[in-house]
Amino acid sequence: MLLSTLKRKSMIVALLYLALAGAYLLVVPIAVMLYLKQRWYVASSIERTVMYFMVFFFLPGLLVLSPFVNLRPRPRQIEV
Repeated sequence: MLLSTLKRKSMIVALLYLALAGAYLLVVPIAVMLYLKQRWYVASSIERTVMYFMVFFFLPGLLVLSPFVNLRPRPRQIEV
């Protein structure tokens, strides 16, 4: 009885750690990247400070996603 309860609690703790790691390494960095892509050229100074903090705080997740992201600006269309 006690062993079964202990296994169930440890499984809950393991799933909680897995969910938090997934959020820290994948979910929040994707949201940060989308936000940065949308607001990078129009952000105010305070907003830019918050952006830098978010990049610093979620750097491991951003490094995991960096091979799959292209943040270069689109080429200009020159009308002739």
